[in-house]
Amino acid sequence: MMDTDKSKPMDERGDRLIAEAAKAFWTYGIKSMTMDDLSTRLGISKKTLYQHVKDKNDLVEKVLTHIASDFKCLVDESASGDKNAIDELFSITTTVADRLKDIHPSIHFDLEKYHPAAFRKMLDDKRKEIYTTTTANMERGISEGLYREDLNIPMIATIYIARFDMVFDGELFPPARFRPEELHWELFRYHIRGIASAKGLKYLDKKVRKEMKIASPTSGKAAKNP
Repeated sequence: MMDTDKSKPMDERGDRLIAEAAKAFWTYGIKSMTMDDLSTRLGISKKTLYQHVKDKNDLVEKVLTHIASDFKCLVDESASGDKNAIDELFSITTTVADRLKDIHPSIHFDLEKYHPAAFRKMLDDKRKEIYTTTTANMERGISEGLYREDLNIPMIATIYIARFDMVFDGELFPPARFRPEELHWELFRYHIRGIASAKGLKYLDKKVRKEMKIASPTSGKAAKNP
């Protein structure tokens, strides 16, 4: 009798299917991709797909777990190495913005409306990770003299989370008018300029001119390819 216990760890083939499903959702959205569409795109029968997941909701949960794990590895890699606090956050922002530029605009809405449990878990996990990363970055920046010493770290980390959530609010920031990756870069600049010391601002301006190719850091123009 075939083993259909979906609670067991995925095997290598199952992991590959989840990774490919993640790419499909990321590119085409979640609601628009039926299980039939996915099985066709993955080059497998729907029966084979159901050997690895119970239903679409189970698939979405597994996809979100995969994306979160893959994303964390990318962020950890971006933050590694000999970097100061500003360099670290700049590198993380580069990674996040690069991933956001290919995201389908309906994903956030699809998750919230059709997969609320998975959506809430994703938000909770994301917020905890952002809070931890932002807190550690601010503590480091203060010790390096790049951030102000009077920062209320818990408050600012919470504000940063709220701002990050707003990037995905399709009503507040319609994708047709605001690209997610550009919003994320504006969030980075807004955040750093609010917490940086005089030394940090000087370092940031130099870095922005060099790496983001902005002629004047006070021009208010965002780089097209940060």
